[in-house]
Amino acid sequence: MKKLILISALLFSFNGWADDTVIEHFSSEQTIKQNFPFSDAVRVDNTIYISGMIGEDNNGNLVEGGIVAEAHTVMKTMAKILAHFNLGYNDVFKCLVMIDDISEWSLFNSVYVQYFEKPYPARSAFGADGLAGNASFELECIAHIQDDD
Repeated sequence: MKKLILISALLFSFNGWADDTVIEHFSSEQTIKQNFPFSDAVRVDNTIYISGMIGEDNNGNLVEGGIVAEAHTVMKTMAKILAHFNLGYNDVFKCLVMIDDISEWSLFNSVYVQYFEKPYPARSAFGADGLAGNASFELECIAHIQDDD
């Protein structure tokens, strides 16, 4: 009987926690216009999950100039998404980079360090063939909203 009461109490407390969870979806006008089947970002409590971004212009076309031009475009897009949540690059704590030609990793890094400062977010990078929109790379990130204590 004690186990049943304990399990019931745990389930009740978890259920109460789930009801307090903040979940907010954000999609840019461009994502809505292109009818993509994903949100640009999802906030779960104080964590922002930013979907993979590629270097597209305002018309949804890949910018010209290869990985460097695409990286600048992605970083500017990320800034807009972060700003929606009143955040900046310093609030990003994890990034995932998928690069079509891994030999261009250093080119991507040359742009990345223009937007992020030390200490840098944790990051993973790997070669990936066949990225969306024939992009040179794709970047997704996770950011944190600081408590207003």
